[in-house]
Amino acid sequence: MSVDHAVVSPDAWLQARQLLLEKEKEFTRLRDELSAARRALPWERVDKDYVFHGSHGRASLAELFAGKSQLVVYHFMFAPEWETPCKSCSWWADNFERNVIHLAQRDVTLVAISRAPLAKLEAFKQRMGWTFDWLSAAGNDFAYDYRVSFRPEQLSAGEVTYNYRRLKTSMSDLPGISVFYCGADGAIYHTYSCYSRGVDMMNAGYHYLDLVPKGRDEATPNQGWVRYRDEYGG
Repeated sequence: MSVDHAVVSPDAWLQARQLLLEKEKEFTRLRDELSAARRALPWERVDKDYVFHGSHGRASLAELFAGKSQLVVYHFMFAPEWETPCKSCSWWADNFERNVIHLAQRDVTLVAISRAPLAKLEAFKQRMGWTFDWLSAAGNDFAYDYRVSFRPEQLSAGEVTYNYRRLKTSMSDLPGISVFYCGADGAIYHTYSCYSRGVDMMNAGYHYLDLVPKGRDEATPNQGWVRYRDEYGG
């Protein structure tokens, strides 16, 4: 099988790799600057009461912090009428499943929240063998307020606000991540949210694919090839 790619001597390869290393270092410095700017964003206070349903019963937003001052919420696409959740979100969940314990050591609690009823979440969580807390936002406005779910009248208008811009979509639920901080006085603040490809950096699998010759090897960035972990053949 022929290789349709430049093949050079070891010395030439090393020279090319060192040139790329300089770009990688520049990217790392820019990423550090961006991360600092993200942390420097102003916050907004959360005054609305939300009640979620989890495996340990009803819980307020404050209770989701579980004694930590920082909370990360993965908005897991699972509408109430769906029988199973988004396959791509399942891949993201496979990525953060074992990271939850590490994050807890840095004063961070990570949970997933969906609009589907708790029974559906629990059944799929058991199927996948996940251990992270996955809560239902059924009956509250949380998913709508943080712009990952859209009411029928919004969809019928033809466009919704997603990722801080107008988007044409027929999907009632889309992915996102939201971050919250709880002060010593118990006040809760929304500090950050990201959507669409903004959640890419939380998927270690994609970063590995970015290293290999074929890259992500996707015709479109919608993960059409992704399956639930237990449905891949071979």
